Amino acid sequence: MHMQQLGLLDQPETLNQLTGSLQPLVAALSSSWQQVLQQEPLQSKLQLLDHWLKQRLAAGAVIYPANPFYALTLCQPEDIKVVILGQDPYHGPGQAQGLAFSVPDYVPCPPSLRNIYEELHLEYPEYANHPPRHDLTPWAQQGVLLLNTSLTVEDGKAASHANKGWEYISDGILEHILSYPTPKVFMLWGNHAQAKQTLVDTHASGPVLSLHANHPSPLSAKRKPTPFIGCGHFKACNQWLEQQGQTPINWF
Repeated sequence: MHMQQLGLLDQPETLNQLTGSLQPLVAALSSSWQQVLQQEPLQSKLQLLDHWLKQRLAAGAVIYPANPFYALTLCQPEDIKVVILGQDPYHGPGQAQGLAFSVPDYVPCPPSLRNIYEELHLEYPEYANHPPRHDLTPWAQQGVLLLNTSLTVEDGKAASHANKGWEYISDGILEHILSYPTPKVFMLWGNHAQAKQTLVDTHASGPVLSLHANHPSPLSAKRKPTPFIGCGHFKACNQWLEQQGQTPINWF
């Protein structure tokens, strides 16, 4: 579907702006997710964050995405098999959905996502001519948590909401899913994501496979010592999941 078909071609920024409180968005989540977000200390952290976001909106800030918790609406904590961590949402109009690395199909493919598909096509050459989707919702629906460590950002200002409280929330989410014994693969791309390895090691209650490589950004995807291009993570993930008796992810 194209933006013109949506009737929003002249106002793409209206597609993905946060417009109000976080509380109704939390209340719309499943009880499994509310269990963690409505317990202390996360509940208090979330209230402070909500108050700060309302102040930024009142000051005229344009904040993305419309639903920072969208990733949590697509997969339940007990069903998560793969975690892919990003840093913060895309900061352009119409881009951020609430899924790390993902944008709507009608939005041009961001450079990091292009590199993700380059790697996928290296690992699965039989799909080289398969048109890639920009929207990674189908991954999430199979149990891939696409989580940014900061869940909001301001227009044109990368990392503008880092160190404002979201890190407490995303860490709490990770600790919660690690409390389930389901086998999990953590794809930790870049130093920011790899900094969560200690959290994974500390809280894992079931089998975990951690895969490390550079970030898929063009700035680092092909650099040594652990280039993203050629990392083999997607096949390694599926092979390990099958060994654990889990259904592999259909990446295409």
